[in-house]
Amino acid sequence: MDLAGVPIEVGERISVVGTCGSGKTTTARALATRLALPCVELDALSWGPNWTQRPDDVFRASLVRAVAGQRWVIDGNYSKTRDLVWARADTVVWLDYAFPRVFAQLVRRTFRRALRREVLWQGNREQLGRQFFSRDSILLWAFKTHWRRQREYPDLLARPENGRLLVVRLRTPRQTRAWLAEVRRR
Repeated sequence: MDLAGVPIEVGERISVVGTCGSGKTTTARALATRLALPCVELDALSWGPNWTQRPDDVFRASLVRAVAGQRWVIDGNYSKTRDLVWARADTVVWLDYAFPRVFAQLVRRTFRRALRREVLWQGNREQLGRQFFSRDSILLWAFKTHWRRQREYPDLLARPENGRLLVVRLRTPRQTRAWLAEVRRR
């Protein structure tokens, strides 16, 4: 796999972003393991029992504690927390995969979680009815946000306040796997 132009050396405060279903959590965990860094999942901080969103002040207070450390990997796209995460991050890893790939991964993940009754954050479980047939569907959310993120991230990352961030843009799972096999801390 050609990794020309993709930074192999990264910092110690890393934000992993991408459309839901792109593999942010899987990539963040693998990266944290490879680099011996703590891993924080924004969904775990955001969701309360029974799929209730924690109040913004509670969510942000939890995140302030998480980003206070000198070393971490955080996965998630919450725009309401980007000011906290990116202000402390030194690296952003963007999983910028094609929509058909992301959607297929998301459908497989949703079925797996629902059929296996996997327990997620705060005891929550995905339910097929909610994910496929409601306005709260994660699949609908992916459809609504995928192209918006592809438009927004280049502009956000080009802002002067983000110019200090090392950006790693990965466009396929294969490229991500190859990168994870080579990545190291500066």
